[in-house]
Amino acid sequence: MSIQVKNLTKTYGSQKALTSITFETQSNHIIGFLGPNGAGKSTTMKILAGILPADQGECLINGINIRLESIKAKQTIGYLPENNPLYMDMYVQEILTFEANLHRIPNPKNRIQQVISLTGLTQEKHKRVHQLSKGYKQRVGLAMAIIHDPKILILDEPTSGLDPNQILEIRALIKELSKNKTVLLSTHIMQEVEILCDEIIVLDKGILKDHFLKSDAAIRFPNQSMEEIFVQLTRS
Repeated sequence: MSIQVKNLTKTYGSQKALTSITFETQSNHIIGFLGPNGAGKSTTMKILAGILPADQGECLINGINIRLESIKAKQTIGYLPENNPLYMDMYVQEILTFEANLHRIPNPKNRIQQVISLTGLTQEKHKRVHQLSKGYKQRVGLAMAIIHDPKILILDEPTSGLDPNQILEIRALIKELSKNKTVLLSTHIMQEVEILCDEIIVLDKGILKDHFLKSDAAIRFPNQSMEEIFVQLTRS
């Protein structure tokens, strides 16, 4: 359940968003994908999810090339984008049924109930999406991302804009999901990295600055907090 990126390059007009980045994650890890605004994190995630084409390089999801076998690779990916686009007039159960049908899930009713229970949506399942708090909307987005039981989860700032209680709830859910999935998690919250992540990848201006196990951070960056490590790696 690894993610492999080889010499990934992406340009928008004259602006280079990614410059030959290469990394390989371990399985069943939560990987903190860090960098300042404009570092190239969302671009990388969109390429990994098969939404954006790369200009150069390869992305392998569990050994499957996302460019050559797009549908097969996407079947193993769950993606929650930063803005979490949802159909606001649908009911929670309805939107999950719609998503399950898109994935042609056999016996969808059972799977939908499993996902509703797992994401804590039982009390909200008969509400329309627009009636939910932002925290519960994030839960709906996560439920849609995992409905087909993907092995790789790509989460772009899943706790952004949530209140402290909602952040704790979403973190606990991500931790639970990571027991049998590999999670690539973009965040600006260093405390979140400290609590959740097993691996750290840092980008800056489209360049890979570092990739290390969090358990090695104390040796590689003695007496430094994650915030200090981030500043050290991304300071121009």
